[in-house]
Amino acid sequence: MSGTIQTQFQITDELIATHKQRFSNWFIDLIVQVIFLFLILVFITAIALSNGNKEFMVSFVKNDIAQYTVVTCTSLLYYNFFEIFFAKTFGKFITQTVVVDINGDKPHHETILIRSLCRLIPFEILSFITMPARGWHDSLSKTYVVDKRLLDQSKRKFHNSEETKSVE
Repeated sequence: MSGTIQTQFQITDELIATHKQRFSNWFIDLIVQVIFLFLILVFITAIALSNGNKEFMVSFVKNDIAQYTVVTCTSLLYYNFFEIFFAKTFGKFITQTVVVDINGDKPHHETILIRSLCRLIPFEILSFITMPARGWHDSLSKTYVVDKRLLDQSKRKFHNSEETKSVE
């Protein structure tokens, strides 16, 4: 950006989470989603049994569409809830990363919905081969997963330099 004056903070490649952080996020979030899925199935089974439906789990296990639907809904609910309200999932809490827009701010909930839906693209995981570590669900939703500590440092530095410029 040499030669142009930057008036608003923007994400740079140095802030983007590493492949290791992104893999850790995915793995931790997968484990948490499996736990949530188990709890949901226990709850649904308890309701089915209380209504006298003793064959619920047998029919669920035989129904691929029902399984896919429950797993997909669990994933969408998980990512949407945590990223809309906290801009973080459990994995991101642990790796100290956060979802932001181009200006380093928390994305709007519509953006998070698009981001979550893009996770359903077949072979989306292959989009992480590139450098820096940005998947299709990041690029299509115009979001970034960044290292929170580096983001905070960069924003402070940017805003301090802006204050210095305005004083001069």
